Parts: sequence; structure tokens; C-alpha cells
Amino acid sequence: MGLAVAAAVGGFLFGFDSSVINGAVEAIEGEFALSAAVTGFAVAVALLGCALGAWGAGRLADRWGRTKVMLLGSVLFFVSSIGAAFAFSVYDLILWRVVGGLGIGIASVIAPAYIAEIAPAAMRGRLGSLQQLAITIGIFAALLSDAVFANTAGGAAEPSLFGLDAWRWMFLVAVVPAAIYGVLALRIPESPRFLVAAGRKDEAVAVLRSVSGADEDPVERVHQIEQTIAADKALAQQASLRGPVLGLLPIVWVGILLSVFQQFVGINVIFYYSVTLWQAVGFDESDSFVVTVATSVTNVLVTFIAIGLVDRVGRRPILLTGSAGMAISLGLMALAFTNATGSGKDVQLDAPWGTVALVAANAFVVFFGASWGPIVWVLLGEMFPNRIRAAALGVAAACQWIANFLITVSFPPMLEQFGATGPYLMYAIFAALSFVFVLTKVPETKGIALEDMEGVSRTGRRIDT
Repeated sequence: MGLAVAAAVGGFLFGFDSSVINGAVEAIEGEFALSAAVTGFAVAVALLGCALGAWGAGRLADRWGRTKVMLLGSVLFFVSSIGAAFAFSVYDLILWRVVGGLGIGIASVIAPAYIAEIAPAAMRGRLGSLQQLAITIGIFAALLSDAVFANTAGGAAEPSLFGLDAWRWMFLVAVVPAAIYGVLALRIPESPRFLVAAGRKDEAVAVLRSVSGADEDPVERVHQIEQTIAADKALAQQASLRGPVLGLLPIVWVGILLSVFQQFVGINVIFYYSVTLWQAVGFDESDSFVVTVATSVTNVLVTFIAIGLVDRVGRRPILLTGSAGMAISLGLMALAFTNATGSGKDVQLDAPWGTVALVAANAFVVFFGASWGPIVWVLLGEMFPNRIRAAALGVAAACQWIANFLITVSFPPMLEQFGATGPYLMYAIFAALSFVFVLTKVPETKGIALEDMEGVSRTGRRIDT
């Protein structure tokens, strides 16, 4: 449990760094006199770094080991926090956002892979969900610190401690969790699978003995890992992700589409732009920060629902429930904004539609946080066969970040051009499509050992990956 928590601290940084921009958006826009399109790019550009970091993390982890790559991620977080805090133009701010994105991408791949490889099968879902719990806590911490700095300074663009603008402190404070992550990465043991692959079987047995349940034999588990590694080597020509469906294996496409749907429902619009959004519907800056922090608390709390249910009811039922709930709540948000008056940042929602939008937005966060938020990371950590896990997870996570980028960069110009109805209706349609996708394509992996994850159908039967 402790090792999983330590690994999931990367998720905290993931959530913190990706959401800290929320409170700084308008201050940055004013500081550097940016257009809506450039503002959207400055917010979203970190996600391109995330995609690159995720794509390379799996390969580096197979070469260097999981914990060394975690350490690299912590260094990137640390450096980017300082660079962004002292940015002198939008151009170097973009550079530091990309560097931070590399660290986020690394954390998004390494934490679920490490947890899946070290956790007993019966607890893997719950421990894997700690990644998303850590992400939600990171989001909450970022939004809370944003609110504290902005409200104590009288605004995000106003001077705070030592004369440094509040929005710059929002970035700088991330050096603390980045340093903690680095220390933890130096202290936790290496993944048993990596140790076995490196010929360090005794160390692998010792690690598994410290984390295995009473019904699991560490020596036998190492023997199983050895067998799968030997089989992987014998099937080296099949270790490629290439397959018959548009050039990729079917199971890889399932992982990619899970990642894309997780982002195309628009969750990060809530956490990247919620301060701007709620100001647009009538809240002042201070109240918008409070509403945003409250939403992030909701996101943390509902993640415990998934943790409690994932190993009892399975992955698929939770995802299906989440898809249905998200489609309805997003549809209500779109409906509410059809009744808005004004345009752009002068839009207003009169009673009762302002309340409907606020309740629907938080209902959306509840359904996402209890389902697609944690469960997708659990599935990505466990659904791929051993021989392609690191590479496939990296590709799926990279696609997730690209999808996140597309949603994030498109929201400000869409909001300016069409109001909020258009984007929220689009997100509702994607949520409905995600229901159909899970129903027809997503496998159930509850209780299946990683060494047996050669491929399972949505009913639990083995299929060709």
C-alpha cells in the first residue's frame, strides 16, 4: 500500500501541474496582452509535452527502470515550476509549460505501470485507483493554492509575497511536491518485473514478499514473471504494436479510444477554465475561485466510490454508469447556456439556469470522478499483455494528452465564437458515444493476473490481441 501511495505521488504532481494554470489564465492573458487563441495555446501547450513524455516514458522505463524515470519526472517538474514562475514573455512561459508537460506525461505512464506490476491481483484495481485519487488531490491543491494567492493579493495579477505577482507564486509553489516526489522515487524499490528482466530475481522476491498477500507466493510469482518474459523473448517478433486494424492490434485501439473518450467528454475544461467560466456566468473572481475549489473537493471525494467498487463490481459497469451520467449532465449544461444573455465574457445566466448549470457541472464531475477518471488509468495499467504493456501504455497515454490538447486549445475560441452551448453539447455527444464503446469493445479485467492478460473479451474470455 505504501509503495503504491509513493508511486501515485506522481499523480499528485500530474494533477497539480496540469491545473495550476486555471487561476493564472486571465492574469497571464493581461500580463502578455494575448488573444483568446494564443491564451488557449499557452494553456494547452503543456499537453504536447505530456504526449511526448508519455510516448517515451515506457521505453525509458524498460531501459532504466521505473524508479529512475520517476526521478527524471520530478526533476522536470521542479525545473518547469521555477521557469514558469519567472517567465518574462509568453514564449519562455510556453517553453517551461512544455518541460512541465514532459514530467506530467512521464508520471501518467510510470505510476499506473508500477502500481499494476507491484500490486496483488485481488487489490490491483483499488491500488491502481490511487493514481486518480492522487490526481484529484493534486487538482484540489493547485486550485486551493491558486485561490489563496489570488484572494490574499486581491487578484491573480496583483503583487503577493516579496512583490512577486500572485500568478507567479501559483507556479512556484509546485517545487515542494516536485522535491517530495524525487525523494520518494529514490526510496521506493524497483518494479519486480524490471528486476526479473534485469536478472535480479532475489531482489524481486524480496519486493514481492513485502507487498504480497498471504495467499500469494512471491517465489511462484517471480517464476510466473520469468515465464512471461521468456515467452515475450520467444515471441519478440510479436512484441510490436502493429496489427490488422488500421495498423495496430485491437487491444491497443481499445486503450487509445479509452484515453481519447476520457478527454473528449471535456473534463479538463472544468479544471483548466472553470474560474473563467464561472466569471462568465456572473460570479466575481473571488467567488469563482471558491466554486472551483469546491468542485475539486467533490472530485476527490467521489474517487473513493470507484476505489471501493472497482474490485467488487468490475470495470465495465462503473464505466457504463459514468458515461450515462456524464451525457445527461453535459446535456443539461448545454441546455442551460441556450438561455444565456450577452456574449463572450459578458454572458449572463438568469435564474434558474445559473443554478442548473452549476449543479449540472458538479454532477458531471461526480460521474466522471467516480468512473472514467480512475477506471481508465486502472485499465491502461493492466489490460495490455506483458510483452507490449510499456509501449502500448505509452501510446495510449500520448493519445490521451493529444486529445486533452485538442479539447483545451479549442475551448477559448469556441466559447468566444459560439458561447458555452456548442462545446458542452459536443462533450455530451462524446459521452454518449463512450457508452456505446464500452458496451461493445472494452474488456473486463477484474481479478485477472497480469501474467494471464494475453487478452480478454468484454465478457472475460480470452481473445487474440
